[in-house]
Amino acid sequence: MPKTPSTAPYELAVVGGGVAGLTAALSAAAEGARVLVLSKGALLASTSYHAQGGVSAAVGADDGPELHVRDTLAAGRGLCRESAVRVLAEEAPERIDELRRYGVGFDEDLGLEGGHSRRRVLHVDGAETGRRISEKLAEHVAAHPGIDVAEGERVVDLRPGEGLVAATREIAARAVVVATGGYAALFERTTNPPGTVGEGIAMAYRAGAAVADLEFVQFHPTALEETGFLLSEALRGEGALLVDEAGERFTDELAPRDFVARAVAARGTALLDLRPIDRGRFPSLMAKLAAAGFDPAIQPVPISPAAHYTMGGIVTDVDGRTDVPGLYAAGECACTGVHGANRLASNSMLECLVFGRRAGLAAVHERPEPRSAGGGNVVLEIDPDEATRRQVWEAAGLIRDAAGLARLRTSPVLLARLLAESALARRESRGGHFRVDFPHEDPALDGLHTVIRPGGDPVLERWT
Repeated sequence: MPKTPSTAPYELAVVGGGVAGLTAALSAAAEGARVLVLSKGALLASTSYHAQGGVSAAVGADDGPELHVRDTLAAGRGLCRESAVRVLAEEAPERIDELRRYGVGFDEDLGLEGGHSRRRVLHVDGAETGRRISEKLAEHVAAHPGIDVAEGERVVDLRPGEGLVAATREIAARAVVVATGGYAALFERTTNPPGTVGEGIAMAYRAGAAVADLEFVQFHPTALEETGFLLSEALRGEGALLVDEAGERFTDELAPRDFVARAVAARGTALLDLRPIDRGRFPSLMAKLAAAGFDPAIQPVPISPAAHYTMGGIVTDVDGRTDVPGLYAAGECACTGVHGANRLASNSMLECLVFGRRAGLAAVHERPEPRSAGGGNVVLEIDPDEATRRQVWEAAGLIRDAAGLARLRTSPVLLARLLAESALARRESRGGHFRVDFPHEDPALDGLHTVIRPGGDPVLERWT
């Protein structure tokens, strides 16, 4: 179908309709900008919408941002960018207050999740947090006179300083915020919606932006064995147990996710025992388990790890700026370094709120000098098929080695190749990256991020 140029004078186009994108749009529109939000599917079909976990914020009487910073740095295994972590933790309470003003009603009690030293995780209706926050943000976006929404419109190319190209038209915009989520659905076994394959990251790379830390993938330890349906960490925070076939516990349920996921995988048969907890606090999860044929009041349910969250993405500063003028990124597709090698539970939704707002504000207040993009104008790459997803799972899953990663480097899918190159370059095991041929953390790599710029090889860089 021929492309039809848009005549709408948008100051900002936001690619992606999850929490980061909606927050960026609302923040920019509040400054008087005319904004377009483009979503490949429906707004209420994003990864954010399906997120069961909560939002972490130091709002308890026994808590504070400094403790939140400490826990985040510990989970990140020597690779967090401390400046980004401090922004995240210090702005968290204000973002929670903002959500309350939008009408989000948080549950009364704070939750505890892996890696947190305090109860600081806010939930909505148990495990409905992502759904409820997304719904409220979408309501405000729909009602805002300065924001247009294009659902079911796939973006295929970015033209920083000019706008972007969608499947059926070109759209003029002075700035673009990419908020398309991560790439966990590149893996055969995943908790993510099928479209979460890193398109935005690949488009930004082709437009000249650097990417970083693509090797760091968080595998959620408790996905339902048969379907990959996520069983929230909030369940373990309330006392659910990980047991083997004999009913014996075999790991600390609230250890960092990389440890727990590998412990579950090594066990072979692992079960989540929900009998010790108040299951009535999680009605939607219990209903879905019942629909799948399980009665968690009688016996534990079988689980195994699945790709859940990706720490790597488009390199940005704490205001969402990439190294391409006019191009910004926020949320899971961005890499500020805030998560390091292993994301602290429930920091992801907070990341979308904090850095989505910052990216939206920076995008409308700055007037960068345009420059030619470095990545070239390339048509949309091949979508990953089942064979590709299987190869990514086998080569770059929980346990990796050089031989499997070398094979993956020949994939026709750009992001699969970049993932393989990053994982080959990091010759150690750290957080969400485990190589059986280099099974230990290398102190010499503390603080070094794996960065790939268009046309170049991976380099290890220290960020301030």
